[in-house]
Amino acid sequence: QKIGYLIPSNSSRRRSLKPVFAELKRNDSIVSAAATAIVVPEVEEKFEKVEKVEDYEKLAKELEHASPLEIMDKALEKFGNEIAIAFSGAEDVALIEYAKLTGRPFRVFSLDTGRLNPETYKFFDTVEKHYGIRIEYTFPDAVEVQGLVRTKGLFSFYEDGHQECCRVRKVRPLRRALKGLRAWITGQRKDQSPGTRAEIPVVQVDPSFEGTEGGPGSLIKWNPVANVDGVDIWNFLRAMNVPVNSLHSQGYVSIGCEPCTRPVLPGQHEREGRWWWEDAKAKECGLHKGNIKEEGGQVNGAAHTNGAVVETDIFDTQSIVTLNRMGIENLAKMETRREPWLVVLYAPWCQFCQAMESSYIELADKLKESGVKVGKFRADGDQKSFAQQELQLGSFPTILFFPKHSSQAIKYPSEKRDVDSLLAFVNALR
Repeated sequence: QKIGYLIPSNSSRRRSLKPVFAELKRNDSIVSAAATAIVVPEVEEKFEKVEKVEDYEKLAKELEHASPLEIMDKALEKFGNEIAIAFSGAEDVALIEYAKLTGRPFRVFSLDTGRLNPETYKFFDTVEKHYGIRIEYTFPDAVEVQGLVRTKGLFSFYEDGHQECCRVRKVRPLRRALKGLRAWITGQRKDQSPGTRAEIPVVQVDPSFEGTEGGPGSLIKWNPVANVDGVDIWNFLRAMNVPVNSLHSQGYVSIGCEPCTRPVLPGQHEREGRWWWEDAKAKECGLHKGNIKEEGGQVNGAAHTNGAVVETDIFDTQSIVTLNRMGIENLAKMETRREPWLVVLYAPWCQFCQAMESSYIELADKLKESGVKVGKFRADGDQKSFAQQELQLGSFPTILFFPKHSSQAIKYPSEKRDVDSLLAFVNALR
């Protein structure tokens, strides 16, 4: 009987399931359902298996061109009190506004890592009052945090990467929180991080975390604004007079923990303000680690053609000279040159290189008749070690100026990559 493949909205399982977080009031403690044994009648085993086999790829295609409001409404209608919005205290406040506009009840949770900016904590309070809700906070395990800090100090992530700290303060708390849900809603957008988020669908089976029922496929992830540009999100927030984090007015775009977040500069991609001391490929904290694919698959800007990987190059214009290994070596060895050179060391998958592409091309056009040659050298893969040892490569992109009468290349010291800043650098040295 096909009736066994439907989950009635008034099923006893739904009535007996206690939310992972408290009701929309502050509780003295928030206990994950992962720590509570939930007994489900055997007769409902049939129902539990159905949700796992639902074709969410098909649903994602059906909703591909739907509005964020429509996607949000669908998510809340389908999962009711067993779904919650993940709120970071940044522009994802748009999700809360969309949820309110549906007219349906909704829940909001947030990860308090203990290291957020004061402005973010104040913003949480503002959002609660504006929408008449209580955000359901989840905190890291005190013993784990204590062990990490006592062993490695407060700022170990500057030396050995952010993953360990994020795992303790964000990923594990999130895992506990999601164990009490059947679905969650995120503010991921494709344009946030071209290297890791370019292919996110509007709805998917979560590839990394488990929900209440446990096991692969037990948690559904909704990304209502996946196809929305950041500019349009901000237009929406202004049009609806939605409160925003005061850090945005100080140059912050992507907002995380205070020690790991800083304002972005002209010409920088919004994610460059996060973990700026690390390789661009690693700009995920682990909450959305399912976005990061192995090399050889769809990786950081690579495109597929009938199963084959075709990587799209950048800075592709006649105004910019493409240098191979021999070309850059010869340029670096010259003690005198006929003309000065400006060269970017880049990787096409790097979202920060992609973010400065338009300004670098515009700069090349402006320097056409100036006697300054503008070039590019792809410095990832097999060339990365050489570039690090011989060309001062620290991170992507690195910009070098080769003067006309000097063998020493001069590294561009600023992270401002707008046309005017780059032009000032060239004019000061040529």
